[in-house]
Amino acid sequence: MTAEIITIGNELLIGQVVDTNSADIAGELDRIGISVDQIASIKDDRTQILKTLKGAAARANVVIISGGLGPTKDDVTKYSLCEFFDDILVKDEAVLKHIEELFKKLNDRPVSDLNREQAMVPSKATVLHNKYGTAPGLWIKMEKTVVIAIPGVPFEMKILMEKEIIPKLKEEFRRPFIYHKTLRTYGLGESALAERLEEWENNLPEDLQLAYLPDLGSVRLRISGKGEDEDALKEAIEKQLDLLYPLIDDILLENINEDDNITVTLNKLLTSKEQFLCSAESFSGGEVAAQFTINPGASTCFKGGMVAYATQVKEEILKVSPGTIEKYSVVSGEVAEEMAKNAMKLFQADYAISTTGNAGPKKGESGAEVGTVFIGIGTPRGVFSKKYKFGSSREDVVKKAVNKAFELLLRELVKK
Repeated sequence: MTAEIITIGNELLIGQVVDTNSADIAGELDRIGISVDQIASIKDDRTQILKTLKGAAARANVVIISGGLGPTKDDVTKYSLCEFFDDILVKDEAVLKHIEELFKKLNDRPVSDLNREQAMVPSKATVLHNKYGTAPGLWIKMEKTVVIAIPGVPFEMKILMEKEIIPKLKEEFRRPFIYHKTLRTYGLGESALAERLEEWENNLPEDLQLAYLPDLGSVRLRISGKGEDEDALKEAIEKQLDLLYPLIDDILLENINEDDNITVTLNKLLTSKEQFLCSAESFSGGEVAAQFTINPGASTCFKGGMVAYATQVKEEILKVSPGTIEKYSVVSGEVAEEMAKNAMKLFQADYAISTTGNAGPKKGESGAEVGTVFIGIGTPRGVFSKKYKFGSSREDVVKKAVNKAFELLLRELVKK
C-alpha cells in the first residue's frame, strides 16, 4: 500500500503559508500501514493539477489532494477532478442543507451563490461530510487507486482524516503492518554515529531500515519495518535493538520521548528531578532563555534569566569580580564560570547556563577573535566552562552557542 499527497495553493509556493497538512496526513497514513512515497506542493492551476494527478494515480494506491476546494475563482480542484475523470458537477442536497445550517448557526445571514456552489460535487464522487466547513471531502474510486480531495484548512482536514478517511481506508484496503522504533542519542554527531554503527547497520536484514534524524544536540535513530505478521515484525526489530544497545549505551537517552526536541527533553528531566534552571547571558542576548521558555510548562523548571551584556552589569548586578575580568578579560572561561555560579545564587537554581564571547562583527573590548565564545554550566556538583570558535557570522555564532549550551546541560542531567 502506497500513497502520494498533493497540496495545492499558490500561498504554499511563495512561503506565505507553511504546509503542515502533508506531515499530518502522512503521519495518519503511516499509522494504518500505508507508506507515503511522494509529496508534492503545486499551484492552483488546472494544467498543473491534471499533470500531477495523472502521475500520482499511476503510481500510488491512494492519492490525497489537499486544498483548492474553496468558493473563489482561484480554487479549481474539483473542476480539474471532473476533467480528469470525465465527469460533471451535480448538486448534493445534503451538502447544500449543511451549508445553509452552518451559515444560519454561525453567521445568521443568507447563503451567497458562491457558497451554494460548494454543494456542486463530481457525480462520480462519494461525499465525505465536513462538519466544520462548507467544502465537503470527495472520494473517487478508480480501478486500483482511490483519489481523495479534502479542504486545505488544517482543522477541517484533520477532522475529515480522523472521522471519514482513515476509517474508510481501513475498511476498503488490506494493509501491511508498519512498525517504527526510535531511540534518541546525545553528544555524538550524525557522521560519527554512523561510523560507530557501520558494521551493525550493514548486517541489518533487508526488510528493516535505519534512519538518522539529527536534531539540536542529539540524533534520533529510527528502525522501521513493514510486514503482514505484526508479532514477527516486532520480534525482528527487538532482536536488532538488543545488538544496538551495547553500541550506544554511553550516549543513549533512556525514558525520553523520542519526538521531543532538546529543550522539551531538558524541561522534562529537570521537572522529574524537581530542579530548576537559570541563565546569565552576554553576547547571546537572552536567546537561551527565549528558546527554553518557548515551550509550555517552562515555569515548572526555569527560575529566570539575566542579560548581562555590558561589563558594568556583569560586575555590579551579577557580581562578577572586577579582578577576574581584569586578569582574564570579559571573554574568558573564568568569567563564564563566575556568571553561572552567581546566577545560581541569584535565582536560587540548581543549574545555570552562562554565555560570554564575541559574536562580531568586530573585536570587542576584550580583544577576543570574532566567533570566540565561552559557555559556562553550573550544576549541583560544581561549575565548568568550555571554549568554542563558531565562525564569523553573528547570527550563526549565537545559534551555535545556544545549541551547544543546551547539549552541555543535557550531558550533565543524564550523567549516571
